[in-house]
Amino acid sequence: MSRSSARAATEPLAALVAVFAVSAGLALYAGTLDDTLADVGNGRDVAGPAADAVERRITTGGVVDPTRVSDSLSAVPSGYEGNVTLWAERQWSAGPTPPAGADTDNRTVSVALGPATVRRGRLRVAVWR
Repeated sequence: MSRSSARAATEPLAALVAVFAVSAGLALYAGTLDDTLADVGNGRDVAGPAADAVERRITTGGVVDPTRVSDSLSAVPSGYEGNVTLWAERQWSAGPTPPAGADTDNRTVSVALGPATVRRGRLRVAVWR
């Protein structure tokens, strides 16, 4: 066997080993990055944008319709659980009881309690995984 044929046989093997090493390194990096970003995401404000979406869904003409609270959970981002509670002389709520560590957003809203009866109320949106 000549020297050139031995070299020709080892070069593809070396290239395959190099490709494997680079691929394994990228996979390891991607896994570590994914874990890191998942931890960072827990500190992110998810309830604020969810509360914006919920408020848009249940508000007509700047006034919240309490009968629409039960349909408001569809505005919670996918992959999250949610609870929507509205207070104005009485309480309306949708969704399971939130855990202690849930991300929450509270805001003051106008609530329609009947024909020509609008009162100030409080909307609370809790979001968790």
